Amino acid sequence: MNWEKWGLRVIASVLALAILLQLGSGGFLDRVLKVFATPEAVSLLMYLETGRVIRPSQLQATQPSVTPEESKPSTEEAPTQPEEPEQLPALPVFGPSDVNLVEINNSCDYTTDLSGWIQKPLSWNLVQNEPAVLILHTHGSESYTKTEDYKETSTYRTLDNRYNMVSIGDALEEMLTAGGISVIHDTALHDYPSYNSSYANARDSIQAYLDKYPSIKLVLDLHRDAIANSSGQQVHWTAQVNGQTSAKLMLVVGTDANGSKHPQWPENMALAVKLHAQLEKNAPGICRPISFRSQRFNQDLSTGAMLVEVGTAGNTREEALVAVEVLGQAILELSRGTGQGNGD
Repeated sequence: MNWEKWGLRVIASVLALAILLQLGSGGFLDRVLKVFATPEAVSLLMYLETGRVIRPSQLQATQPSVTPEESKPSTEEAPTQPEEPEQLPALPVFGPSDVNLVEINNSCDYTTDLSGWIQKPLSWNLVQNEPAVLILHTHGSESYTKTEDYKETSTYRTLDNRYNMVSIGDALEEMLTAGGISVIHDTALHDYPSYNSSYANARDSIQAYLDKYPSIKLVLDLHRDAIANSSGQQVHWTAQVNGQTSAKLMLVVGTDANGSKHPQWPENMALAVKLHAQLEKNAPGICRPISFRSQRFNQDLSTGAMLVEVGTAGNTREEALVAVEVLGQAILELSRGTGQGNGD
């Protein structure tokens, strides 16, 4: 007997047994196949079987013919997560107690119905693809107390649209557009060269836009007021908004009290009362009383017509820009209409 070869076989057998013990439990057969498919294991098995010594480098390693389960491509798609629904804010609701937020300066002697107007549902949606808001300026050349360098055509007036009412309309347009509302801003100076033709010129423009874009629901005519005190100086009324000095806002609502045809003025008034209340909720003291007038101010052309005095000639343009930001926020909050309920 060749004791040397016998000893080598014994040692090899012991090594093989140790390998099997190392495989342990779990995936036993798979692990055995992987181990004994290597060139080293094949060389060992051939030696145990035949006594021949074959170097591993002389063998071609045998790889399993089956692709491991974890490497198989999956045909099952990952479950699609539903998109989160857009969370829209609740619609504003106005109730009888909200009339306490509203003041009216009645110069037309019509009976007021604050409770009925403020609770009348506002059924519109300004957030749409088509134009929904028209901004214009019957008196576009109106300007403010000068703190900036520009040329005045007369006191508190300029044709420079960077500093007159057109600039205030630009700021409002930018804010409403950012809130998802499609806006048309008419930058024409309807009061130049003929101030007396202002309302006639503006009327032609409004009618042309409404004919072209019947989707328009809100027509905003932005002005600045002019009120002199007993000394002849322009008044300077302000409010505080988030630590900033703001001009005050005044909504003007026309009627048919002077004999002009305007049967839908209550619709305009119902809108003005709710907008006034929303403005006061957001910035207490921002509003002067609603001016309730006999003239119609072209508001007969739309049930969503509004004349807004943004400050007075005594205010600065910077103060007017603060006020128009408050106005824009209130319009955005009412842009989808109002909800039902008593609001109390």
